[in-house]
Amino acid sequence: MAKMKKSGAVLVLGGGVAGVQSALDLAELGYYVYLVEKKASIGGVMAQLDKTFPTNDCSL
Repeated sequence: MAKMKKSGAVLVLGGGVAGVQSALDLAELGYYVYLVEKKASIGGVMAQLDKTFPTNDCSL
C-alpha cells in the first residue's frame, strides 16, 4: 500500500502543554498547523510554575 501525501491544515486552539504537543504531533504527520493562543506566550500554567510535583523538577 502506497503512502498517501497528507494535505490540509489544522487549527489548534490553546497554547498550553496539550495544545503545543498536539500541534507538534500533527505537524510531524505532515499537516500544516496553526496554533492560536490568546495570551502573549505559550505554555499555559506550566510556564508559570517554578517546580513540578512529584519530582521537584524545573517546569521550563
